[in-house]
Amino acid sequence: MAALIEFLKKYNYWFIFILLEVASFVLLFRFNHYQGSVWFAQTNSVAAKVNSIYTDIEAFIHLDEVNRKLTEQNSVLQIQVNRLREQLRDATHEPSINDRHIRDSLDGFRMLSARVVSASIVKNENYIVIDKGEAEGVKPEMGVVDQTGVVGIVNVVGKHSARIISLLNPDIRLSCKLRDSEYFGSMVWEGGDSRYAILEELPKHLTYQVGDTVVTSGFSTVFPEGIIVGTVEGRARNLSDSFVSLKVRLTTNFSQLSTVRVITNDMAEELKRLEMNPN
Repeated sequence: MAALIEFLKKYNYWFIFILLEVASFVLLFRFNHYQGSVWFAQTNSVAAKVNSIYTDIEAFIHLDEVNRKLTEQNSVLQIQVNRLREQLRDATHEPSINDRHIRDSLDGFRMLSARVVSASIVKNENYIVIDKGEAEGVKPEMGVVDQTGVVGIVNVVGKHSARIISLLNPDIRLSCKLRDSEYFGSMVWEGGDSRYAILEELPKHLTYQVGDTVVTSGFSTVFPEGIIVGTVEGRARNLSDSFVSLKVRLTTNFSQLSTVRVITNDMAEELKRLEMNPN
């Protein structure tokens, strides 16, 4: 305390000088309009610069948060753009021969469109997840197709999602035939290339040509007859002296699945009951 008193005594004239200067400036700018306006303009200019610097610093501090929000918004917009592109493509798409055959085969069946959420093609057992489920009318053992051919069969259903056993899964044995033949066999994927599967158990005397169309046989409640599955690439192997197997190039491009259609067959339950109780 004594040191502070000594300091004030030693420099008291500086404090008096500063106090008088402040008082003189206050009197000058308060009672003289011109000087007051100059002071006001200068202080506003300084305040504006200080606020600008503060705003820049605050924006820099929150830059990561702003970038995160912009990234999220861009993701949402990209999804919307992709959906609009798909809708525009579907609206302007000229149906191919395969499209027309699939539409003809599904005439009389109700279809539920769904978006593919996830899909695998390189595993030993591949599955597909869609964004429609029990609430939308999807049930286990419903067939699934896209605009080019067979995709798989629904096996697990949630409230608003469902899992599909892909055709690229050895657990599926799909009853198929050549379009212009009454002989049928079992289509099975044995792993490896996602573009090919094997049509087994065909009679050895069956005549075929490379490029022949393979379709569903209709001998099940899952798929109606005539839905395109693929085209014949050639002979695969002989399982026995009585049967032959064909290598089939699948028409569905499983690496680019985006939307699929679930086949809702109102007659399926009735047909199952008849099969279980033939009498």
